Amino acid sequence: MIIMGTGTSVGVPVVGCQCMVCRSQNPKNQRTRTGVLIRGPQGEFIIDAGPELRLQLIREDARLIQAAVFTHAHADHILGLDDLRVFGYQMNAAVPLYCEEAVEAQIRHVFSYAFTDPAIHTHQFAAPKLRFERIVPGQAFTVLGIEILPIRLKHGDLPVLGFRLGNTAFLTDMSTIPAESKELLHGLDTLVIDALRKEPHPTHLHVNAAVRLIHQLQPRQAYLTHMSHDLEYEALRNELPDGIEPAYDGLKITLT
Repeated sequence: MIIMGTGTSVGVPVVGCQCMVCRSQNPKNQRTRTGVLIRGPQGEFIIDAGPELRLQLIREDARLIQAAVFTHAHADHILGLDDLRVFGYQMNAAVPLYCEEAVEAQIRHVFSYAFTDPAIHTHQFAAPKLRFERIVPGQAFTVLGIEILPIRLKHGDLPVLGFRLGNTAFLTDMSTIPAESKELLHGLDTLVIDALRKEPHPTHLHVNAAVRLIHQLQPRQAYLTHMSHDLEYEALRNELPDGIEPAYDGLKITLT
């Protein structure tokens, strides 16, 4: 697993902001929108497709993205979807998108040109080739030989998904977790979890809330993601308990 982006919806630096974090020269304070790249024995796929997806994939030397899995349909998690266009044509097949019904509906709305009559396009490569695969919380599915368990989370009032891949879990964009979902997250080696800022937020975990949840779940190692410009990497790293660190763009995690 490669953490391609660790930033909140506007990224870091924030356009026009002159705060210390946004002006920082430390690359670990430069956060593109949140998402991950999974490299397995049968190929590469992504979880979420943020606006910088093309640049993230180039940075990580990705070769052929064969599928995408989605946590939810907010703009910072789907707007890079058109960057999968090249892969559909390389494979001469539609790229499968694994998501819930509500996410499919939003993707079809935002990227309507990908699902219209091909005759309206100016050339044969004008739209990505995409198809949908429905996923259901609590029902495991397999992508390129890797079993994935979707786990129900709440992002404010919005139902979203986190994912467990073996003993590694990715829980971004969340504020609460149902009790039955916690039962699916014991025995983790690695947990990547939302931590927007230090102050409470109505739809995201803040740092202290993330730390409390980490202590409940007791993974061997935890990383914070989806961070705003309120969090400076080195200062946060020094404040966190042992076994918890801020993630950064490009962080590599071995799936276990």
